[in-house]
Amino acid sequence: MRFDVVTLFEELFKPFMNLGVNRRAFELGRVELRFWNPRDYAQGAYKRVDDRPFGGGPGMVMLAEPLAQCVQAIQDERVSLGQSQAPVILFSPVGERISHAQVQGLSQAPEGAILICGRYEGLDQRFIDQFVNRQLSLGDFVLSGGEVACLALIDAVSRLQPDVLNDQQSHEMDSFHPNLGGLLDCPHYTRPEVWREMAVPPVLLSGNHQKIEEWRAHQRLELTRQNRPDLLPPSSK
Repeated sequence: MRFDVVTLFEELFKPFMNLGVNRRAFELGRVELRFWNPRDYAQGAYKRVDDRPFGGGPGMVMLAEPLAQCVQAIQDERVSLGQSQAPVILFSPVGERISHAQVQGLSQAPEGAILICGRYEGLDQRFIDQFVNRQLSLGDFVLSGGEVACLALIDAVSRLQPDVLNDQQSHEMDSFHPNLGGLLDCPHYTRPEVWREMAVPPVLLSGNHQKIEEWRAHQRLELTRQNRPDLLPPSSK
């Protein structure tokens, strides 16, 4: 799976690629990242990629042309390598909030995506109208740029790739997974059995797997009801 990341700050991604589960995804070749700097496609001696907004106001807006040239170069390279052209995703407050369903769908798309990490006050809307297929958001808050949201999406997709996790089925018991009915996962405990006068729930030490699963199912439902009731089906609210 190939991701082409359009960013002014490639260096933000380097630690992410060399640590933990993500490192395994890249070493195994399950995920390939390529970085593209729109400044390489800017004109003039200063290679400007932004300018003041028409109509006035604070901040700067990223220019359409360097971004367009950059995306076109990515798509052309893909074609030259016999690869499919990819959808263009922009991280933006306008976008739909990233969900497990979106991550699952993207993890099964072999063409991957072109991921646009905006900066400043945003991108010239004309570039968005012509080139962007989807807009995604990490949540209802504003970041300095799209890189953090981009890292989050790549992390979520990478861990779903074959052989990346030590236990291939472990992600199937994660919060939001359909195997859990889209609910939050239950609480977890490990040694010691008593920590600071707080004991592990006795059922988890019983060895009765049916009772343990019943307890976990009940905990998932109650935890979701208390913290994320919006995830519950109408019959469970």
